Amino acid sequence: MVGPVIYTFGTQEQKDRFLPDILNFDTWWCQGYSEPGSGSDLASLKTKAVLDGDQYIVNGSKTWTTLAQNADWIFCLVRTETTQKKQEGISFLLIDMNTPGIEVKPIITIDGDHEVNSVFFTDVKVPADQLIGEEGKGWTYAKFLLAHERFGIAGVPVVKVQIDRLKNLTAEYNDADLNRKIAELEIDLEALEFTELRTLAAIAEGGHPGAESSILKIRGTEIQQRLTELYVEAAGQYILPYEGPDGFESNRTPSGPEYASPSVAQYLNYRKTSIYGGSNEIQKNIIAKAILGV
Repeated sequence: MVGPVIYTFGTQEQKDRFLPDILNFDTWWCQGYSEPGSGSDLASLKTKAVLDGDQYIVNGSKTWTTLAQNADWIFCLVRTETTQKKQEGISFLLIDMNTPGIEVKPIITIDGDHEVNSVFFTDVKVPADQLIGEEGKGWTYAKFLLAHERFGIAGVPVVKVQIDRLKNLTAEYNDADLNRKIAELEIDLEALEFTELRTLAAIAEGGHPGAESSILKIRGTEIQQRLTELYVEAAGQYILPYEGPDGFESNRTPSGPEYASPSVAQYLNYRKTSIYGGSNEIQKNIIAKAILGV
């Protein structure tokens, strides 16, 4: 996801250094945005980067960092200056995860999975040439990148596959109410797909996703959550037991259809989709300001 920022705002040297590995999937990146106390109010972040000669000294922490345990690099929003307006004084740094002073601690989510982490920075030395763009312009770059992220969060192709799977799994149930709900969801997804295709057409002509990505993010995550609810409904009484990462004694050989056991874990995990990438409530504010002019 960091690729668009490096491509658009990075130096030629940074493009030559980082983009080939990103395109070849040779380097795994994680995102250092959210902090304890700075989630939806991202601009209130406190992780500091102090310039010392030709390097920055970074101290602070990030949280909900997806797959940081596997990442080679992290792109971070850091505060390089304390300003009256909190959106100012933020910079965009690229940091090697193997740098001394970085500690990753797991956060086990309600579905029992290790997907997100806390990342701590203690006197981490970052070469100054790993600053993207201008110092203090990080908020601008972050908004640009989030528009691309929200566009992808809509997840239309994945949901199409999962709806088809659900239809096949429930074909023999002959449950009119469930079939109606699946059909309604499929119609809503098709409408979302047309909106996504219009945005893709604009990008193909040289544009960038704007506030319309907030529409895609809201609607897409609502549809994803409804889909997980339908999987739970389809599994019925077999949904109660589920498998955690280490298993539960009563769930070593779960009863019912094969899809039932993981469906509740997926349901619990997907509660996050309306929160990450900027909560859906924040997206409504963006739409009101950027599109409606409110």
